[in-house]
Amino acid sequence: MEKSVVIIPTYDERENVGPIAQAVLQHLPTTDILFVDDNSPDGTGRLIDELAAKDARIQVLHRPGKQGLGRAYIAGFQWALAHGYERICEMDADFSHDPKELPKFMQAAETADLVIGSRYAGGIRVMNWPLSRLMLSTGASAYVRLITGMPICDPTGGFKCFHRRVLEAIDLERVTSSGYSFQVEMNHNAWMKGFRIQEIPIVFEDRRMGYSKMSMAIAREAVFMVLKLAARHGFRRSPLPQKAKRA
Repeated sequence: MEKSVVIIPTYDERENVGPIAQAVLQHLPTTDILFVDDNSPDGTGRLIDELAAKDARIQVLHRPGKQGLGRAYIAGFQWALAHGYERICEMDADFSHDPKELPKFMQAAETADLVIGSRYAGGIRVMNWPLSRLMLSTGASAYVRLITGMPICDPTGGFKCFHRRVLEAIDLERVTSSGYSFQVEMNHNAWMKGFRIQEIPIVFEDRRMGYSKMSMAIAREAVFMVLKLAARHGFRRSPLPQKAKRA
């Protein structure tokens, strides 16, 4: 199997990093984990250092401060590419993404260039969210499809697996989103380049511990980013003619 890594960004996730690392390695023991910590005030980074000292499969990338989810993932992607990983996954630290689904991502990645864990493909599978947040999320997904034409049921989801060829084809330094619109921007970049995208159904459960990092500023960024993406490609509603080929 190709070398894989699961990237998990953290900010004040001290309660979660130990259990999530254990669960990821239980369900995918051949993978490595890269935590990207934004200098968490609660000592998350120090705790991850302790975990890494005990298990060579755990790595940590310390950043000087909180710069947004997108920048954390970009740093993680660049690290993974530099260290020779072929399958590069991303997921949250708070168990809203279930680690037991990771083997399904690896299986789907045998034929897909980008695998997206979808909360909405074939129905809604979200647990413990208030109706207002569910409506916001499903409305955002519909908005993305309407503006861009991108045929993805869950374009804002953050449980994904990229093949390195996708990340190598995207100029990561030009990815500008810092919040949750980062997921839309990465999906759109991959889609417009003709990569094969597959959605697999997942159950999404609201975080067990800690607190949400969502804010109105992040939501506003997402609204304008979708319009910016569409304009960047001349409001094209289909991928570029050149289809990406698998190596």
